[in-house]
Amino acid sequence: MIIVFVAYLVILIGIVAYSARRSKTNNDFVLGGKKISGFSLALSERATGESAWLLLGLTGHAYAEGMASLWVALGCVSGILFLWIFLAEPLQKLTDKTGALTVPSLFSAKFKGTQRSFGILSSLIIIFFFVLYIAAQFSGAGKIFNDTFKIDPFWGMVIGSALVTLYTMLGGFITVVATDAFQAVLMVVTCVVLPIIALGIAAANNIHVAEAISQANYLVPRNIDSVKQATGGLLVLNGLSWAFGYTGQPQLLTRMMAMRSQKETQQSRVLAIIWTLLAYVGAFMIGIIGYQLVQNGILGDAAASVAADSEKIMPIMVMTLLNPILAGILLSGAVSAMMSTASSQLMVVSSSMTEDFYLHITKKQIEERRMLFLNKILTLAVGLVGFVLAITMEDTVYGLVSYAWSGIGASFGPAIVLLIFWKKLSRAGVFASLITGTLSAVIWKTWLVDATGISERLASYLLAFSMAVLFSFIFPEKEKWSEPKGI
Repeated sequence: MIIVFVAYLVILIGIVAYSARRSKTNNDFVLGGKKISGFSLALSERATGESAWLLLGLTGHAYAEGMASLWVALGCVSGILFLWIFLAEPLQKLTDKTGALTVPSLFSAKFKGTQRSFGILSSLIIIFFFVLYIAAQFSGAGKIFNDTFKIDPFWGMVIGSALVTLYTMLGGFITVVATDAFQAVLMVVTCVVLPIIALGIAAANNIHVAEAISQANYLVPRNIDSVKQATGGLLVLNGLSWAFGYTGQPQLLTRMMAMRSQKETQQSRVLAIIWTLLAYVGAFMIGIIGYQLVQNGILGDAAASVAADSEKIMPIMVMTLLNPILAGILLSGAVSAMMSTASSQLMVVSSSMTEDFYLHITKKQIEERRMLFLNKILTLAVGLVGFVLAITMEDTVYGLVSYAWSGIGASFGPAIVLLIFWKKLSRAGVFASLITGTLSAVIWKTWLVDATGISERLASYLLAFSMAVLFSFIFPEKEKWSEPKGI
């Protein structure tokens, strides 16, 4: 198993070394310089969108809550479909028209004179939430290395964070997309192969998974006695609310922005949707089948470890059920999930700090080589901060991702959707979305989730969307903006 994992790392290093040579300018480093194929971008977007959240967070959530976790999976799939079907093409057109390199610069391109204010505010929001998101990925790396190679979680986080930070720093966006495409294949293989094998083992041991699914409660979590959790219609709404966050994630939207043409965007959409359906059905079933295997004693002594942390169900199933070679391949997929997202988030944070913050604070034109060097140094710095948070925070991967997802999605999501579909959006509406989304996510998560039973994902997005519309009516734009045809 170790040999297979080392082989995975060697292939990864080879891809990094080859792709890094194509990253020659700051534009290449930040958004790929239109040098990347649509299929690679689609695979990169999917690998980036799912992260350790899919193979650790969702599998653990399904294990702990049973079929009541279905609404979370449906919410995520709905958000991905909306992103690719309705937002991908308009974003590609808008980027071609404006030459924007980051999501905040899309707003600045429409509302002249807002580059500094939008840039600084957006970058602060991105830095705050994405550092937590990166910490979640590094925490996931610690769990995987601990469960598979018995490496102390601390050193697991050191290995994972060092690999990701270094290869992101070397080649930027081009390197990240190249490694993502490779990692996306491994991730979907893991999500397809493991549940099929687990179902076969369950059938051989006379465990009736289909019967358990048909008799399960879809509106009350299995762990309701130990965890304060919404039930009924509120549980359904909270789960489906994961869809909202997809409309505002810069690490996903930049993949659509980097597309070379509308035709490539349309072709890539099919690949992204197929990948999503395979990966989500598989990850959800890993948690559901894993619970039945634990209850019937198939996983042996490892069951105690899963009882303490449900997010360990996937790596423990791999270690217990599979031969070492196949286990090494599938666990490489789990590590890939963490690396692909963490690297993309490092890119978003470092590029936002330079393009949207530093340039607007200094108000100076900086030569290309110096900007490239600054981006690389900031990538390293953000990686270090994420690592420190990962070793000091005790929240689960699911919890950290949910919080960061809510804040970023509620801040940027309403503004992006309205920018594309509503001509009356004003600069005041964008400010209202950014500020309301950030504050409401923090306040709701801290004080109101338990009191109301409503997730911060749902509440913060609806509040930010409402404020964006309201402030656009109160403070409309005096000058009309000419949108690209079809926007």
